[in-house]
Amino acid sequence: MKIINRNILVAAGFATALTALPWGQKGHDTVAYIAECHLTPEAKAAAEELLDGKSIVYYANWMDNASHTPEYAYTKTWHYKNIDADETFAEAKLNDKGDIVTALNEQILVLGDTTKSKEERALALKMVVHFLGDMHQPMHLGRLSDLGGNRHEVRYFKNPTNLHTVWDSRLVESAHKWSYTEWQQQIDRATPEEEAAILSLTTPAEWAEQTYGICREVYEKTPADMNIEYTYIADWTPVIEQQFLRGGLRLAKVLNDVLAPAVKK
Repeated sequence: MKIINRNILVAAGFATALTALPWGQKGHDTVAYIAECHLTPEAKAAAEELLDGKSIVYYANWMDNASHTPEYAYTKTWHYKNIDADETFAEAKLNDKGDIVTALNEQILVLGDTTKSKEERALALKMVVHFLGDMHQPMHLGRLSDLGGNRHEVRYFKNPTNLHTVWDSRLVESAHKWSYTEWQQQIDRATPEEEAAILSLTTPAEWAEQTYGICREVYEKTPADMNIEYTYIADWTPVIEQQFLRGGLRLAKVLNDVLAPAVKK
């Protein structure tokens, strides 16, 4: 009996740890791979040089582990921006430890600064790739009062969970049983007009505010203790697809703008 109880505790702890993973690994890989498919040859070469030959997909999830190590613990709050129900995006209190909007702005500048060391710019690249993915997960603009949906309890096919976990990975895996390359192949089909509309928003603050609008709707349509089943998955799958594509195209634009000039110098 002691062994069984210990195993249950271990499993419960593991499940709790997973609630902190934004978009889950599949989502981050998908956003990064969409971006990689839209990089110019110059930007792709520059990124791979900074990453010692590895692709941006290889490091898409790296920050989730790194943030839990002493060396990078300072980045824990950089994955999100909390906005409570009684606040607008503009009115939201700033976290003195940083948030996803300030972190992205700062790291994009570091990435583009060729006076910085290769190590500094490589770290900035890993952060930009990851945080831009986070910014398009609606619950990363969630409420401080429930820790971005982590304390907003719901049920998923009658199994207890929370709203953040649902949006991190459960909806993604229920929507399509695809690899990240299949996600890219199926959703990366924007027309030139659609792509231009996505790229018409050009700053981290604009992207975050757009995602926050989706987040508010998620809260409105997902009351506490709701049992999430097929209709909810069908309703929100297009939003997941849209957010992956937005994140990937915007990440590609940032990297093309920042890295290609560095190669030409």
